[in-house]
Amino acid sequence: MEEINFEDFLRVHILTGTILEASLNPKARNPAYTLRIDFGQYGIKTSSAQITGNYQVEDLAGLQICAVVNFPVKRIAGVKSEVLVLGAYSEDKGVVLLTPRESVEDGSLVG
Repeated sequence: MEEINFEDFLRVHILTGTILEASLNPKARNPAYTLRIDFGQYGIKTSSAQITGNYQVEDLAGLQICAVVNFPVKRIAGVKSEVLVLGAYSEDKGVVLLTPRESVEDGSLVG
């Protein structure tokens, strides 16, 4: 694993946001959802997330998540993905979203 210094870490902006809506992305090669996420003062952003193994589309609205918001926009299967939703991956469980244990204000800095 490559080491980075603390200044590199500070350049990554990880914020909390609440999923407003989720839908299946029919254009994705691997099953994925398109998410609209409210980041408070930072606005509403879109993301493509391969989380269909552990989450049903109807269960995602209202869920607060963590995401990197300062990567360049990337087009994924027809979706303008503006943020990278964060999750932990394991062979057993697939992707498990990183969520705050208690609700915090959307747009709160994670660090």
